[in-house]
Parts: sequence; structure tokens; C-alpha cells
Amino acid sequence: MLYEKGIEAMAELLRVENLCKNQILDHVSFTMESGEMVAVMGPSGSGKSTLLYNVAGMDCPSEGKVWLKGQEIAGLSEDEKADLRLNRMGFVFQQMNMMSNLNILDNILLPAVQLNKIMKRNRKSKAELTNEALKLMEKLSIPNLADRSITQVSGGQLQRACICRSMMNRPEILFADEPTGALNKSAAAGVMEEFVKLNREGTTILLVTHDSKVASRCNRILYLLDGSICGELKLDRMEDGMERKREEKVNRWLMDMGW
Repeated sequence: MLYEKGIEAMAELLRVENLCKNQILDHVSFTMESGEMVAVMGPSGSGKSTLLYNVAGMDCPSEGKVWLKGQEIAGLSEDEKADLRLNRMGFVFQQMNMMSNLNILDNILLPAVQLNKIMKRNRKSKAELTNEALKLMEKLSIPNLADRSITQVSGGQLQRACICRSMMNRPEILFADEPTGALNKSAAAGVMEEFVKLNREGTTILLVTHDSKVASRCNRILYLLDGSICGELKLDRMEDGMERKREEKVNRWLMDMGW
């Protein structure tokens, strides 16, 4: 297993209790175990992205609490939240937020360089960090893009680079907000394959999506409506050749939910 930080089989990793955000989220509660991949679905305006941002500590809930391996997030200071996100969380978004003045490799290195600066011991050299980044790029099938600018690669390649960047500090949990929303079908399928591979290696993933094909690759789906979780679908372990049947099952469930 490549990423071992914080991964414990069948151990609770994330707990959300009675989370409220003004008039957007209404007493949302759920838990995630280490190694799960959970999708959040629902109609536009249901609060999906707001939920993700509040769980990850990038926004502050009006009420409720979030725990990451027993550490309560909402009550932390902004500096403590920033440290938590840098050390223990990874983020992949639809809008990829790459730095235009940096090449692909330097964009991937950025969070690791930031963490290295504040570490008091066990710092890594630039060569060590670069080697780790290049290994991730090899793993995600973009080994030859290191020196290219962000305008010299495709959308799918850029999103794979974003995944590399999110994994540089070996997070305990990866948050993804519509990570395939800006991609064509082929690129979206390729990016989703990488999420599945990371999850099979133990990376816990919580993602927001409107795509039933993406959601069908997850272990569990939460359906959010008017700020509340009103449905949950658990899926069996993914087996080769089961993709179409899983997607059909998800689509039937979504129809029952009023999708």
C-alpha cells in the first residue's frame, strides 16, 4: 500500500453531527470509515458543495461538529484549520486552481514545499520531494508533463496533475468537488479510474458529483435534498465487468429519490 498515513481497516475516520449552515445545511449527520469512497449527490442548490467545504474546514458551520480521527475541526482556529488541511487533507476541484506561472511539476510540488517550510524536523530535500512528485506523475500516467505549462496539457491531464498535487502530503482523506465536471466523457472516465485506484490502495475519498457514472464507482452514495440527507445507497465491492450494472442500479435509485 503506497499511502499508509491514517489508514486503518474498518476504523471510523470522519464523523459529522448535526451540521447546519445558515439556511443551506439542515442538521446533516454521517460517518465515514477509513478506506471508503463516498459520493454526495443531489439537485443543484441542495447544499452539496457547501457540505464539502464545511466538513473540510474551509467554511465554518452555523451549528454542529466535525471530527477527523477524533479531532474536532469546527472549533479550531483558522491557523489550526490551515495546518490540518495541509497535513491531513487533500483537495481536488472542478476548477483546478493551478498556478499559471508554474509548470506542472512545480504546481504538484507546491503543497509539499509549503509543508516542508513549516516542519521543525524530518524535512525533505527538494530532490526528495521532486522524486516523490515524479513517482506520482508516473503512477497517474503523466510522466512526461513535468516541464509543461498548464496551458500545454489537456483538461484530463491537468486534473490528473491536480490529483498528484492533492496526494503529495499523503492525506488521510481526499475531498473532491465535481472533479470530472469540466471534462469530456473520455477524460472523466480516465480521471475516475485514478480515484478508484487510489481508493483501492486505502485513500479515503469524499466527493461531490452530479454524474451517476462517477457515483457508481463509489462504495456509498448520500443523497442531499434541501440541505438534508434524505437517502443513502450502499454498493457492493466493485468487480470487473460490473460497471454497467452498478450504474443502472444507481440510476434506478436516483429515480426513486426524485432525481
